Amino acid sequence: MKQFIAFVRKEFYHILRDKRTLLILIGMPIVQIILFGFAISTEVKNVQTAILVSSTDTDTRYLIDRIDANEYFTVKYIVHSPEELEVLFRKNKIELAIAFPPDFNRQRFDTEQIQIIADATDPNLALTRSSYASGIIRTAQATLADAGKVHPSLLVHNRLLYNPQMKSAYNFVPGVMGLILMLICAMMTSISIVREKETGTMELLLVSPVHPFLVILSKAVPYFALSVLNLTTILLLSVFVLDVPVAGNLGSLLGVSLLFIFVSLALGLLISCLTRTQVAALLVSAMVLMIPTIILSGIIFPIGSMPPILQGLSCLIPARWYVSIVRKLMIEGVPLAYVWQEVSVLLLMGILLTGLTIRKFNNRLE
Repeated sequence: MKQFIAFVRKEFYHILRDKRTLLILIGMPIVQIILFGFAISTEVKNVQTAILVSSTDTDTRYLIDRIDANEYFTVKYIVHSPEELEVLFRKNKIELAIAFPPDFNRQRFDTEQIQIIADATDPNLALTRSSYASGIIRTAQATLADAGKVHPSLLVHNRLLYNPQMKSAYNFVPGVMGLILMLICAMMTSISIVREKETGTMELLLVSPVHPFLVILSKAVPYFALSVLNLTTILLLSVFVLDVPVAGNLGSLLGVSLLFIFVSLALGLLISCLTRTQVAALLVSAMVLMIPTIILSGIIFPIGSMPPILQGLSCLIPARWYVSIVRKLMIEGVPLAYVWQEVSVLLLMGILLTGLTIRKFNNRLE
């Protein structure tokens, strides 16, 4: 154990002596969390929708069919109480809800009010979805008015859940957390180990009394500690600078973040075992980590609007699951039990990546 601690201390010294690496590890998260906040607005499709009605008459059924027939929306649930809607939102089963008033009948009232409820953890998507739904309802109402079936006066009210102020920080903070932790844990770990191979010092470390895998693990420990430091910095900046509250349980959020850090470190160690030079490690990290994380994790582009093939590929990106968990725990404030599927996927990824790393490393030793 003393030898292992000595290796960990050596790696810390190496990081602290390299000012450029230290600037990337400490400075980059602070700059990104403050400046990286403008999401790209994209067209949305297949929005998971619920309809709240007390009774289904002919006019209501017509409006529901028009919404479901549109390519932008898929009516998944028809419920009869606000409590059912709340459960669907908290379980992340729907992204938008449309609430019809009781006894919806245009012949009896001069005006009718329909409420559109959107999940505003991503404010840009919430506005887009609400606008699309409003347009569809007004078009359908005009058709009924022309047919003489409905009074033409119709009011549509939008309601945005979780982020009524429409702050973009609510959207980009979970994404930046996943991006930063992935890059620091995986990319920097893979480069650090490959650097030892290039300089020829890895062989010297492997012949030491410490088990070879512990040598590799000792180089990952400092990056784990730095990732925890960056996680703390991001959360403090989010709460006290960007006014993004931690709506859920802080302990659950930290526990899931540590699991994601473990998965990222395992991925970095695997890349280090597969490459021999720093340039190769950078290229593999960029192709396997950076670009897919930005494009396929849901940070910028909604996964539900992607083609089925890309949606399947996104399931292989650890950040996709972590960003989804953070949005639910931190922004929506749901309990940990509501994200057990995402946590299970990250845990399985960590086990598989660790097993592959150990096997690949042992093969190289042989």
